[in-house]
Amino acid sequence: MRILGLVLVLGAGFAGVAQAQAVNCNNAMTQMEINACAGMAFEAADRDLNAAYAQARDQMARIDSGLPPNLQGAEVALRDGQRAWISFRDNACAAEGFQMRGGSGEAMMVLGCMARLTQARAQDLWTLAAGMEG
Repeated sequence: MRILGLVLVLGAGFAGVAQAQAVNCNNAMTQMEINACAGMAFEAADRDLNAAYAQARDQMARIDSGLPPNLQGAEVALRDGQRAWISFRDNACAAEGFQMRGGSGEAMMVLGCMARLTQARAQDLWTLAAGMEG
């Protein structure tokens, strides 16, 4: 995954830099601070995504458990869909990053995109996890 490597390289020190310098993301002034804030926003969105995915996976397993074996597949469909979504997100955000390719703002573009798409996907998964209840 090419984009993952880019994010790791560009974002590896963002959280550490932000903590060491106590970046105020409501008033980030330098590109380094803005990039750090984008990295932290993605990290937060990714944590939420992982929690939402776990809940959705549990919901799909419950659905599967109530179906005869020949009709099961909800959990596998979710897993396969999530893997495809991750590939989509990474490639779509890499494309957005080309707007600032090679510049100091490329990380901001890529991580901002990844945070935005990840937040939206997490919300979709929370809705799925709620199932027919919500």
